[in-house]
Amino acid sequence: MRLRFVLPLVLSAALVTAGCGTNVVNPVTGQTERSVMSEQDEIAEGKKAHEEVLKEYGVYPDTKLQAYVNDVGQRLAAQSHRANLKWTFTVLDSPEINAFALPGGYVYITRGIMAYLDSEAELAGVIGHEIGHVTARHGAQRATRQQRAGLGVLAATVLGAVLEGAGVSGATDLASQVSQTAAAGYIASYSREQETQADQLGAEYLARNRYNPQNMVEVIQVLKNQESFAAETAKAEGKAEPSASNWLASHPANDKRLADIKAYATRFSGQYGDDSRQRYLQAVDGMTFGDSREQGVVRGRNFYHEPLGIALTAPQGWKVQNTAAAIVLVNGEGNAGLIVKLVPPNAGSTHEEIIRNAIKPVDGRTERRSLNGFNATHFVGTVRNQQGQTGQVRITLVAGPGNRNYLLQYAAKDAATLQRASAQMAEAEGSFRALTAADRAAARPWEVKTVTFPRGGFAELAQGFPLPDLAQSRLRLLNGVYGGSADPRPGQLVKTVR
Repeated sequence: MRLRFVLPLVLSAALVTAGCGTNVVNPVTGQTERSVMSEQDEIAEGKKAHEEVLKEYGVYPDTKLQAYVNDVGQRLAAQSHRANLKWTFTVLDSPEINAFALPGGYVYITRGIMAYLDSEAELAGVIGHEIGHVTARHGAQRATRQQRAGLGVLAATVLGAVLEGAGVSGATDLASQVSQTAAAGYIASYSREQETQADQLGAEYLARNRYNPQNMVEVIQVLKNQESFAAETAKAEGKAEPSASNWLASHPANDKRLADIKAYATRFSGQYGDDSRQRYLQAVDGMTFGDSREQGVVRGRNFYHEPLGIALTAPQGWKVQNTAAAIVLVNGEGNAGLIVKLVPPNAGSTHEEIIRNAIKPVDGRTERRSLNGFNATHFVGTVRNQQGQTGQVRITLVAGPGNRNYLLQYAAKDAATLQRASAQMAEAEGSFRALTAADRAAARPWEVKTVTFPRGGFAELAQGFPLPDLAQSRLRLLNGVYGGSADPRPGQLVKTVR
């Protein structure tokens, strides 16, 4: 749980009622297209949405890394088809493997994806691709399509961008706030033509900045390796291969796409500089890996959030999922769990007020409890949703450290599953506690560290690696040699995690 409140999408009334729009010349193609967004609209709406994105995801608090990424982005943007825009490049404090853009020149890249890139040229490839979406007005094109479908322009544009940045689980929750499922699916990704165009523009912008355009191929291969590793992990755990939930989930890639960009990149010839690998490794050295202190960290079955001063432990066989909206302690089958959320301050100052204002029960009963010294209230009752349907809920409110209230909700796919898992849910609930000294020591975030590759290879480098399962595969993935590529030379700089 990033423990940030989910932010509503604010629609621009002027654009929602803009009708069919006006004719606009596309800066990349030079062709005239009908659009509900002028360039001024793109800038204005992008600026509004930018503030919401920063509040939701958080800016990674490293001014040197931010400056480095901004420098790379500004150089690429200056050689793009829309150099006139005021471009903004932001590293988001997220472990997700993502990058996305908003209309008007707002480009985002997560520290999560940066951990797996291996050079400045690859970073430029990711950023160049996202710049391509902006220069070709793909967001405005999508917003125009959604205006015809009856959705507000900003809702369509921001939803599409955040779906690209949130992965599968985040997409479902956000989509339900602003549209019907079918419409959400329609804008969950760019069209194949738009993706191809963004790939090509990324390669072109690399070449214009004396990066080898073949690095666009490397970027796609790096991200495809993420999918292969996810499949390897699932196999090792005896589970089905997972669906894609990284950058490629919204940037569909396949063998044809790789072949297309390889062919396109060969069109460029010239004297290219080096890939600035050493400069990149220096920039990411010390960067947070995985969960950050501000987001709380997962260590095995434990969750620690140092700023909030709380900890939780999942029952044996359960796992902790740390998402933007909540912590979920989920069972092995994935069909039941305890959802832990931070209650907004305006929901009420007492548990009775919170139940009345936020839960809005039709009927029910409450029971006073104590969780490791914290006052708690357990509620079982009936609630009615916005569609008028009623259902049973089981929640516990806890008055935790710092005068913050937490909602712990029992959840399962059906009543029978809930009944079977209720004892373990109660165990998970009972683990809610203030951080101990041992908890604080375990809550230290991991960091990317640059080291020299040892003579013992990845087997030696894996010693002391904090993620022991498939450690050598993880290290290969981290260093861009997953899937059969040659190992680095002894003494060469590589990345690890400490």
